[in-house]
Amino acid sequence: MTAALVATPCLDRPATGTLLVAGIVLATLTEAIASTALSLGRGDIIGDTYATPDEFAWLDVGYTAPKLIGFMAAAWLMNRMNPRSLIVGSALVMGAACAIAAITARLDLLVLLRVMQGFSGGILLVAGQAIIFLAYPRRHQPILQALFAMGAVVAPATIAPALQGWLLDSQSWTWIFFSAVPVALAAAGLLLLADCPAPVKVARRPFDWLGFSLVSATLYCFTYVFSQGSRWDWFEESRILWLTVIGTAALLAFIGQQAMAKGQGLLDFTLFRSEDFSFAFIVSFVAGAALFGSAFLIPSFAVSVLALTPTDAGLLLLPSGALFIGALLIAAFLMQVRRVPPIATVPFGILMIMVAMWMLSGSTIESGADDMMPAILLRGLGLGFLFLSITLIAFSKLNDQNLASGIGLFNTGRQFGGLMGVAWLQTLIENNVAANVAVLGANVTAGIPAVSERLATTTTMLAGKGMDPVAAGLAATSLLGRAVAGQSTVIAFDTAFNAVALLFVIAAPVLVAIKIGLSRYMRKRTEQSSLELTAVPMLIAPTPDMTPSWPSPNLASNVPVDGNPRQVEEARLPA
Repeated sequence: MTAALVATPCLDRPATGTLLVAGIVLATLTEAIASTALSLGRGDIIGDTYATPDEFAWLDVGYTAPKLIGFMAAAWLMNRMNPRSLIVGSALVMGAACAIAAITARLDLLVLLRVMQGFSGGILLVAGQAIIFLAYPRRHQPILQALFAMGAVVAPATIAPALQGWLLDSQSWTWIFFSAVPVALAAAGLLLLADCPAPVKVARRPFDWLGFSLVSATLYCFTYVFSQGSRWDWFEESRILWLTVIGTAALLAFIGQQAMAKGQGLLDFTLFRSEDFSFAFIVSFVAGAALFGSAFLIPSFAVSVLALTPTDAGLLLLPSGALFIGALLIAAFLMQVRRVPPIATVPFGILMIMVAMWMLSGSTIESGADDMMPAILLRGLGLGFLFLSITLIAFSKLNDQNLASGIGLFNTGRQFGGLMGVAWLQTLIENNVAANVAVLGANVTAGIPAVSERLATTTTMLAGKGMDPVAAGLAATSLLGRAVAGQSTVIAFDTAFNAVALLFVIAAPVLVAIKIGLSRYMRKRTEQSSLELTAVPMLIAPTPDMTPSWPSPNLASNVPVDGNPRQVEEARLPA
């Protein structure tokens, strides 16, 4: 029994094609809302659920790990179900889980709902992007993938935090989940009205339960380690150590099991025959660290150092969303109309992000939104030029059979890069705060004239306002301690901003070397394959009764080497 997707462009009815893309973008918005719900609403949810930090951690892990598992399982599900039914069902599950989460404060139920949200969100992202690739010719992909990125990347990075900050200040955290319900219903309605790719015959493989179990254990262990490791001082806590050991063992077992499965496992190794996908998969870790790391640093600095409200912290990133979208559209125009290769915009994106992080590293406790805005806007431009290019590089040369697997694996790499980047920055900030307090505190003693003058001035000011002289002296000392702690935090955040910039300084030449190495390896393998193909006819002696067989122009022999039927379909389209 066979079923999968056909790459038949649905351009005969442009209206239904528009509904398809609009429905997919709205579906990704539900995932954007759910994935960022805990970033600003953490304190409110802890207060209402009476959860300890350990219990609340499962709301994070319970979403992220199932989302990664959804990335890995989406390709198999797309081979078993109608693609439109799959994404409509996932959108409705997301909406239902968000609706129930908005009306309950039971922690155990919330964890279960987060698991449902995460798994359905992973399916949404992979299935939605795969359907767009399969439903339209590749010459239209730059603008379509830019539209998809607005919901999948721009919304969680900029739009969702602004919406959630306003809801937290004006309503409550429950409204964050409520806001996803109408979006999910609208997405399902549009998708039901739209045309979608039809089934095509491909070999159907049995589900790899062993591989799925091993990769699930790996993802759960590493998600907990990266999201909670800094809070437990990493390997100083036996729980983190054992989860790391178990996760590593499960990962090695999964890779070995997939190698022995000989093409029948969960992981499709044919993806790595593509030089472009292999390179983009490596870059996805760095891009994820830059996206999620900077998205973590900027609001955290605004709330903890500048003491902005959730609304103001969310609005701080909103203007960069406009430039993010603008950069996506500019890059799409250059690639689709001007035929600029996708790799051409990658250096511009990397350079803009580096400069933006360097500019933010000069922030002080006196900085305001106006001081940070140029760097934030430059970051939005850089991310727009970087992400569309990586997407097109990764998926444009994959065939229809392994496209969904490639999208899932690429998203897994990006998410893991984000987890590692945020964990690294959290640890860096915590260690630097402690070190800075020790250094500054050692130089802030009563014997230093400037310190004594500062204490005396503050004491006199507090006493002049009616405070008891003894209490005023203690209060002055406390205020000085708070100033030292605040300055230590500012220096730690500035160090973290610089670290993100240095990440690209180190990663850029490494990625260039990897690209050159992959190109040489692929070229050598192609030459060896060509030599083997030319050597085969020499081994077969022709006989008089052997007659040549010429390929028919309509037979499968005209399918390109990579087996992508979309290339045949596009070749038949009139210019």
